[in-house]
Order: sequence, then C-alpha cells, then structure tokens
Amino acid sequence: MNDLRARIASAVILAALVLGSTLVGGWLFAVICTLIAMIVWAEWFDVVSPNGDDRVRLLGFFFLGLLFIAGLIVPNEAMHYVWALATIVFTVASASMAGGKWSVAGFVYSGLALVALNMLRHSETDASGLVAILFLFAVVWATDIGAYFAGRHFGGPKIAPVISPKKTWSGGFGGVGSAIIAALLVFFCAGRDAYGLAVVLAIVLSVISQAGDFFESWIKRRNGVKDSSHIIPGHGGFMDRVDGLVFAAIALWALGVLDGGFGRPSSAFF
Repeated sequence: MNDLRARIASAVILAALVLGSTLVGGWLFAVICTLIAMIVWAEWFDVVSPNGDDRVRLLGFFFLGLLFIAGLIVPNEAMHYVWALATIVFTVASASMAGGKWSVAGFVYSGLALVALNMLRHSETDASGLVAILFLFAVVWATDIGAYFAGRHFGGPKIAPVISPKKTWSGGFGGVGSAIIAALLVFFCAGRDAYGLAVVLAIVLSVISQAGDFFESWIKRRNGVKDSSHIIPGHGGFMDRVDGLVFAAIALWALGVLDGGFGRPSSAFF
C-alpha cells in the first residue's frame, strides 16, 4: 500500500509539472523536456556503464544542452539535422573515451526523445502542437493506469515473464482499452471529430508505449540492474516512469513527419 501511495504521489507531481510546462510551451516546455532527457541519459549510463568514464557522461549532458539551445533558435524543420550532427560528433568523441555502442544508444534514445517532444509541441499558427502533446500524454498515462489495474484485477498469463514477470496480457489489453477512451476524450475536448483516427493512434501508441516498458526492463535485466535509480519513490528509476513516453513520443513524431513533414509533424493528425 505504501508503495502504491508513493507511485501515485510521484505520478501526480510529475504530471503537474509536465502539464503545466506543456500548457505554457516555449522555453519552459523545452527546459522540462531537456531535464527529462538528461535524467534518462544519466540513468542509462549508470545501467550500461556503472564503471564507465565520467567524461562520456558529461559529454552526453553537453550535447543534450546544445540540443536545448538549438531548439530555441533553429527552425523546427531543421532540428533533426542538429540531432543527427550531435549524435555523430558524440559517437566520434565518446569512442576516444571508450564509451562503447551502448553509450551511443543511450544518447540516441534520450536525444531523440528530446527532439521529438519539442518538435511535436512546436506550432506557430494553431493549437495542433498543444493537442498533439496532450494526446500523447493522455494515451501513455491511460495505458499505464489501465494496464496496472487490469493486470492486478484479472491477472492471467504473462506476456514476457523473463523480461518483465509482472506484466500480463490482461494488463496489456486493459492499457489499450484505457488509451482508446483517453484518446477519444482528448479529441472531443479539442473539437476534433476524426474519432476513427483517434482510436487507431491510441492503439498504435499504447502498444508502442508498452513495448517501451519491456525495452527498459530488458536493458536493466541485461545489465543485472534492478533499479536504475531511486529518484522517484515507488519506481525503479526515472526511466521506469518515462520509458513508455519516450517510445510513444518518438513514434508519434515519426508518423507525423511521414505525413506532415519535419516542419510541423503535429499538424498531420491534430
């Protein structure tokens, strides 16, 4: 019970911070996204390289900071070039410090999440960016909540017990069902009437969000780590709280780019 209360309290505080910055947008949203990316990078590095060179850790912070600055001054349609260049330079520089492929993977993971969130939120002419981010949060959070309570109530066969022994098929379907309801509510409140699109996006992002949970669990188990940190009460690390969000944000951004281009990926669906 204490663990559940801690999870709920930490989730409420984090949600309030994220939602507040989302509504304000601009530099404040960019700051919050950068902090999320930096914490994820730090935890990833601790998991995959517990005895790694701290210069690689600092290098990751440095380039994530550059991505934050670039996001404030570089046009939205050019940010993916900045991220690609930062990743290339980081890869070359970290190789000289024996950073390894998993350090590069961690920078790609955290850096792309930062770019995806900022590019989705950015919108100069309408509210599509705000709706896109609110939709993303609603779907991911509803997936987490629905999966947790459905899994506890119904139980049943496990999806991948070797990777994540607590996750069940009933929880997975409960997460998808909750995501659909949340998606429809966001579209209704935002005055969007493409409810079929909302359902399809909810299913896709919910499944991808849950895949992100499994990915993070696999990374920790692969490196023999139970908790990536104790920064959030009731969780096995900050990555444990945002792993689904990272995957879903990157997926929604990629889908938006395919339809709406790099300039305004949020306009594709919202």
